[in-house]
Amino acid sequence: MSSSSLRKKSDLSLVSRIRVGYLRVFLANLQEVLLGTKLSFLFLAIPLAIVAKYRHFGCPWVFALSLLGLTPLAERISFLTEQIAFYTGPTVGGLLNATCGNATELIIAILALTQHKVDVVKYSLLGSILSNLLLVLGTSLLCGGIANISKEQNFDRKQADVNSQLLLLGLMCHVLPLMFKFAGKKSPEITDVAILQLSRASSIIMLIAYIAYLVFQLWTHGQLFEAQESEEDDDDVISDESPAIGFGSAFIWLALMTGVVALLSEYVVATIEAASDSWGLSISFISVILLPIVGNAAEHAGAIIFA
Repeated sequence: MSSSSLRKKSDLSLVSRIRVGYLRVFLANLQEVLLGTKLSFLFLAIPLAIVAKYRHFGCPWVFALSLLGLTPLAERISFLTEQIAFYTGPTVGGLLNATCGNATELIIAILALTQHKVDVVKYSLLGSILSNLLLVLGTSLLCGGIANISKEQNFDRKQADVNSQLLLLGLMCHVLPLMFKFAGKKSPEITDVAILQLSRASSIIMLIAYIAYLVFQLWTHGQLFEAQESEEDDDDVISDESPAIGFGSAFIWLALMTGVVALLSEYVVATIEAASDSWGLSISFISVILLPIVGNAAEHAGAIIFA
């Protein structure tokens, strides 16, 4: 599946009439990036969120418009990383998609921590884990099966071993502090200090493991993560897809959209409590359900595309 169902083909007939080269390229990129999705109408929510913020329309309006604005941005980030992957290969493209796709969650977590909203961080991370393990994985397997309905989906054993070991490491780093808490109920003060130290050590271990995984994936064992050609490829039709925009343009647009994501994420964190009180929804529900769906939209779309 080479393109998402949210994509639509851009009509560049009017742009091709422009004689100035740089202006023609800029307008073509503008049309491909902003109008090349069926969610393009949601881009209107971005300026509306900014206006609602500075015209004091109310925190619920700012929160809702910011969430709506994040949705097409996440899908376009997936599109831009796919364009970059045409020039860098699927490995680096997938790495960019994972990094930039988590920009919303990372920024929300950092801003929430600076404002001492620890519960928002914990709930959003929990929702992100559940969303990736259940929603994203299930949808990817379903779409991959539909796109290759006449073939059996094959997975590389070595890649599966690496991913399962990383999953086991992450599970242990999360479970050990929890087990420590239940094991030390008789001395809660000492236990709290030990849990804090163990949690910090676990976070450092997971960060080092992620860096080691990147080195393993991109440099030392990059051949294991390249696209595998099956024996049935001789009967398949070769795809004639080509990048819609240039590498430099895609990178610039990716940086700009990541900046807008940071701005809207700041609005979300600042107004989440007021929106919770106004709508009668708990912060845990908003953080576990709504934020991960929007934050993982880029990864979700990217997983469907590569499936």
